[in-house]
Amino acid sequence: MPKMMVNDLNVYYEDHGAGEPLVFIHGLGSSTKDWEHQVDHFSTRYRVILVDVRGHGQTGKPAGPYSVQMFAQDLAGLIGALGIPAAHLCGISMGGMIAFQMAVDYPEMVKTLTVVNSGANLVSDSFKERWNIFQRLAIFRLLSMEKIGETLAKRIFIKPEQEALRTVFVERWSENFKPAYMAATRGLVGWTVEDMLGEIACPALLVAADEDYSPLEDKQRIASKMKNAELVVIEDSRHATPVEHPGLFNQTLDAFLSRNTN
Repeated sequence: MPKMMVNDLNVYYEDHGAGEPLVFIHGLGSSTKDWEHQVDHFSTRYRVILVDVRGHGQTGKPAGPYSVQMFAQDLAGLIGALGIPAAHLCGISMGGMIAFQMAVDYPEMVKTLTVVNSGANLVSDSFKERWNIFQRLAIFRLLSMEKIGETLAKRIFIKPEQEALRTVFVERWSENFKPAYMAATRGLVGWTVEDMLGEIACPALLVAADEDYSPLEDKQRIASKMKNAELVVIEDSRHATPVEHPGLFNQTLDAFLSRNTN
């Protein structure tokens, strides 16, 4: 699959199918591999673009600092270089933050916005929150990527029958280049588009797992601030909904896109 120079960064992407462009944006510590359950399904009707975010997968991993604005600028550059005037965007977790930033900074490039298990800010409003972030960064600096992956896998895939998902998760997490992973993690802290949610006019879908890290109330608040947003809750699900419940997730996204595709 091809790579392209964007903003002096060698960006890895995949291009599948034909139709209206649909861009999938992965989360922190992940890559294009995590959309494996969506590619075949959606590429029968859409031009599916997968991209490895700066510091991840097969994309370049320059020294930090990184930021969500930088990630969005990279993505906008890639979409423009591919000759795509506007695309449907779907991002999970950090990818949802990037999608939000795209809708704020490059609204003309966003046909629809789908945000999965993400929020509109990562601002710490209290000493406790700031201390929790500091502790997490300190612990992650000490642990190997494999050990971090093992810790997260147990929180994301909690059922005994999900052992295979946990194994794949740890294998893929171990592939991360730790300095780039830490730069990306630090780049998320303090980010916000909370005050600009009302400016996002494109149709938007918020997908929330009922057992995600952040409470459902946060997603409800975000949807209420947007002009044209709907919220769908996936039951018995945690942070990796498109992997944990691919059929239901694909059906949910399908229905939304069908209502908003020319």
